[in-house]
Amino acid sequence: MSLSRPFLLAAALVCTAFAACALPPAATTAAQDALNRGQADQALHILNDNLQQNPSDALALNLRCRVYYAEERWDEAISDCGQAVRLSPQDSNFHLWLGRAYGEKASRVNFVSAYKIARLTRAEFESAASLDPHNGEALSDLGQFYVEAPQVLGGGTAKAQGVAQQLQAYAPLRAHELQGRIAEQKKDYATAEQEFRTRISLAAHVSPTEASQAWMDLGSFYRRRSQWDQMEAALVSGAAAAIDHGPALADGASTLIESNRRPDLAAQWMQQYLDGKALSEDAPAFVILAKLGDLYRSQGNATRAANAYAEAQSLASGYAGAQQNTKKAQSGR
Repeated sequence: MSLSRPFLLAAALVCTAFAACALPPAATTAAQDALNRGQADQALHILNDNLQQNPSDALALNLRCRVYYAEERWDEAISDCGQAVRLSPQDSNFHLWLGRAYGEKASRVNFVSAYKIARLTRAEFESAASLDPHNGEALSDLGQFYVEAPQVLGGGTAKAQGVAQQLQAYAPLRAHELQGRIAEQKKDYATAEQEFRTRISLAAHVSPTEASQAWMDLGSFYRRRSQWDQMEAALVSGAAAAIDHGPALADGASTLIESNRRPDLAAQWMQQYLDGKALSEDAPAFVILAKLGDLYRSQGNATRAANAYAEAQSLASGYAGAQQNTKKAQSGR
């Protein structure tokens, strides 16, 4: 039986008034799938349609925040994630994503503004971890914040150590990763390397996906230490483990690009990721396409660069990086 338009309008008004209706399961799946595939415009279309009918749908707001986050539209991400938190203040993941959006914003503003926003970042991560002490992602992000932030912002390795101990009981892979970052922050590089390698050993018994990411993180550690041969060996091991051609490949490619080494291998891994079936919002396809375009442009291949930029913009017209790079490609710079 089809529903009349007046009935649908009345239902939408009830949903808005009581915030009792959420994104329909099929729409939730479609929006999340589009986000995972890097189809930001498609995801926004689905979510905008839903939010027009029910502006108080916290799940839809959180998903739209994550699309904006992927597009590096930090102010819009903060706005939507903040609204989701206000509507569902007990949801750990909503606080986590608001903290992430604040964190990215803080890294792109002046010192005075960054100080204020960093405090908000810490507060959201702490809320996320407090609301769900078994939320491994929230604890990992909080621990990383403590590692990187100065004491004046509430950071410190002692606090990070407490988080690592919390993780050890039920998420040992994350615990060893955090322990590695703590040791690295203390300049105890031998211990840091051992922690990253212990994580690899454990990950090998969990899944190829976990193992490949653990190898890539070890490679990133070596990059920060300027240990280039060890870096490349770790990244190659990570690529070999990435039988799903998942986000770890894109991560490894980014490490190669940041170190100005093996552009051929970086391009190969990015293309394998884009051609695979394990696309994820962790490595948005349009961002990887833009990086691939940058790589082609640096090699003097203007045509392939322009094609990559155009494809990125077709997936995410609001992604500033694709727009800027398209202009560069058109101007020949």
